[in-house]
Amino acid sequence: MKTSYVYILSNKNRTVFYTGVTANLTERMIRHREGKGSKFCAKYNVNTLIWFEIHLDIRDAIRRETQIKRWNRQWKIDMIMAKNPEMRDLLAKEGNADRFPLTRE
Repeated sequence: MKTSYVYILSNKNRTVFYTGVTANLTERMIRHREGKGSKFCAKYNVNTLIWFEIHLDIRDAIRRETQIKRWNRQWKIDMIMAKNPEMRDLLAKEGNADRFPLTRE
């Protein structure tokens, strides 16, 4: 099976969250940062990766995305804070440049 990702993006002030699923996180983040990832993200400047999880089956990733989208805001915040307590941009953290290079190959 192909690796898939469920991810949560936020805006600069961490007041808006967007949950998505993709088979290529790097390409999807490029699209979001170009303002082409989704109309919602472009409208609210949501382009900062603050949480993600990896799935080995896209069907599992889609189920998880659906589950998270149904959650209330506080549950999402609690889940994000468990892995990323400062809600930092995970692409800006040291050591992620090799894992998520924001360039097209």
